[in-house]
Amino acid sequence: QVQLVESGGGLVQAGGSLRLSCLASGRTFSNTAMGWFRQAPGKEREFVAAISWSGSRTSYADSVKGRFTISRDNAKNAAYLQLDSLQPEDAAGYYCNAVLSTINPRPMTESHRWGQGTQVTVSS
Repeated sequence: QVQLVESGGGLVQAGGSLRLSCLASGRTFSNTAMGWFRQAPGKEREFVAAISWSGSRTSYADSVKGRFTISRDNAKNAAYLQLDSLQPEDAAGYYCNAVLSTINPRPMTESHRWGQGTQVTVSS
């Protein structure tokens, strides 16, 4: 299985910004769409954003459109999520994973194990 390692989380005030990183092992990274998900305590994991393997197509959850930006660098086996204008409701553990596509961002957990995630905390 491909290993995924997320980083970049932290504590930020409302209105602030963070940049999350996802590093993947394995040679299939550049051929795979990638996505970011988040899970708050007591809630189910939810889709946040996805990017195609080439980086030419992206999709976002309505709740983060215009505030978050997903990107990737295939040469570094990395995907990123820029979080701007953070709000307390954005606080959660953030996870990356391969997804089927930007249109159908189902995580490919059969071949990509969830990482430990990175925690985002937003103070009001």
